Amino acid sequence: TISTLSREEQKRAQAVIQEIAAKGAAKNKDGKKGGEGEAKEKRPSKRPDLKAITKMQENNSFLYTEKVLGPIPGIDVGDQFYSRAEMVVLGIHSHWLNGIDYMGMKYQEKKEYENFTFPMATCIVMSGIYEDDLDKADEIIYTGQGGNDLLGNHRQIGSQQLNRGNLALKNSKDNGNLIRVIRGHVAKNSYTGKIYTYDGLYKVVDDWVQKGVQGHVVYKYKLKRLEGQPSLTTTEVRFTRAEAPRKISELPGLVCDDISGGQENIPIPATNVVDDPPVPPSGFVYSKSLKISKGIKIPSDCAGCDCEGDCANNKNCSCAQLNGSDLPYVSFKNIGRLVEPKAVVFECGANCSCNRNCVNRTSQQGLQHRLEVFKTASKGWGVRTWDTILPGAPICEYVGVLKRTEEVDGLLHNNYIFDIDCLQTMKGLDGREKRAGSDMNMPSLHAENDSEAPPAPEYCIDAGSIGSFARFINHSCNPNLFVQCVLTNHHDVKLAKVMLFAADTILPLQELCYDYGYVLNSVVSPDGKIVKLPCCCGAPDCRKRLY
Repeated sequence: TISTLSREEQKRAQAVIQEIAAKGAAKNKDGKKGGEGEAKEKRPSKRPDLKAITKMQENNSFLYTEKVLGPIPGIDVGDQFYSRAEMVVLGIHSHWLNGIDYMGMKYQEKKEYENFTFPMATCIVMSGIYEDDLDKADEIIYTGQGGNDLLGNHRQIGSQQLNRGNLALKNSKDNGNLIRVIRGHVAKNSYTGKIYTYDGLYKVVDDWVQKGVQGHVVYKYKLKRLEGQPSLTTTEVRFTRAEAPRKISELPGLVCDDISGGQENIPIPATNVVDDPPVPPSGFVYSKSLKISKGIKIPSDCAGCDCEGDCANNKNCSCAQLNGSDLPYVSFKNIGRLVEPKAVVFECGANCSCNRNCVNRTSQQGLQHRLEVFKTASKGWGVRTWDTILPGAPICEYVGVLKRTEEVDGLLHNNYIFDIDCLQTMKGLDGREKRAGSDMNMPSLHAENDSEAPPAPEYCIDAGSIGSFARFINHSCNPNLFVQCVLTNHHDVKLAKVMLFAADTILPLQELCYDYGYVLNSVVSPDGKIVKLPCCCGAPDCRKRLY
């Protein structure tokens, strides 16, 4: 691969440099000075990636020798490249220096392009070279090429011309062809000092000429991202995909230092680079704990275990027996991780004698990861992580006001209602998938003298006016979180805690999401008509409708 060849070339270059340095040191030690007649040692190239692509070109190892419009088969949104040379070899961006890749006049002779105007852009790289660039994730204001000083300080020293890549982008607006967009990020773990991320397909929707920040003429292009693509991992070109920001104060678009007001273990900042002017989340009161409506009584009479210390050390733990003889959690780096999704998880509670750090109290430990609430371009507010989250790790409890389902308005009036449907899941009703432990036959799991589950969940959590950051976690048809019902101080599944756990490894700056699980055609307006809400999750297998 290009990375392997580049690393090999880099090692070779470093070895030659060390050899030259050693020879020079030896000469100086002998009192000799290199004269004009001496043969000079040829220093190796400082760009091992360019040496690598030259070698691959000689070996006919390029994936695409001709430029391609639109998506590249096998290249998915979020794929990373450690140098522009890698993208050249793969054909996603065929120039190792220019920010605009385009098809020249020779392509107009091809029959499939007979209706297009050339030159025509195929791909752009956004890497912060131009001070006039503006990146709002799904919308880009891109500065044309030329006129910058090439010294890395982003300054314009001359006016741009309407030719080459600039003309290609203008023609692409008229042609309506798709443009691949790649964002470059500073990264210490890359041999080139950068990582490039493929962020999907955009269209040029507008172009104009203006005087730039330094007073020189620049060409500007507005690009909008096509809907229905996988969600972006980053929302700003300044974000490093694999490395989260170090200071809250340095966050672009910061509108709130901590939306929890100090209630959580870790502050949760909020950012907004979408609205102008930017505004923080509003219309709710933050609470990290569940509020109970009048008239609802939470039982707390279940017996507890008699373990000392951590229940993981007691093979006869009574709470473990409730979970099927084994504890549902394992501990990794002092954070409990759920082994598998279960119909219901029985945790240690107030009547248990184990300590507060027992692994079987995992859902009770509070926030364990650095998170950020951010404004998305099309889905309202969302939540992303700054840390790598491992599968089975707890994220949060969905909290709000616990109410009887019959007492709340439907989804038409409140999008923050979460039904506690543990019993329905255990019985596999309305298309719900049964989980491990669904066959439990315990009287305490069911309503007295009720062998059948009710047609709908009896209780729900309303986070419309009171709630935590969980209310901002968006839906996805291909989620990285899953919902888990948890019981602690009682065994009534109709009143179980609703927890969210990681379904897979979640990398820094990825958005958190879970499947809301709405049944299609289940929402009806007052006049009896079915209400349909489009899904904007962008997953490849998106169901296209939320309900």
